[in-house]
Amino acid sequence: MSADQAPPDLDPVIHAQARLRVVAALNVLGDGDEMAFNSMKELLGMTAGNLSVHLTKLEEAGYVRINKTHKGRTPVTYVALTKRGRLAFEDYTKAIRALLDNAGGVR
Repeated sequence: MSADQAPPDLDPVIHAQARLRVVAALNVLGDGDEMAFNSMKELLGMTAGNLSVHLTKLEEAGYVRINKTHKGRTPVTYVALTKRGRLAFEDYTKAIRALLDNAGGVR
């Protein structure tokens, strides 16, 4: 990146640390695969309320799909990364790599 070239934009929806962790965790799943809310909560060490708030932001951006269902009589919530979310994460990681690759190049 030259001095006159602007650094790449980082998606503000994904850039928040908690949302980045959520999207990264879902990205390792296959297309269309879901993760249970409680499993994600435990994996990321987040409270239910905090995770719920971040999932709402990601859902509003079209990055995740939330499916509420039941296992027997127990309600279960599943979360999956959408194609739009997967592409947004790929763009985000490319932008971060570009920033890191050029770090220290301009003083």
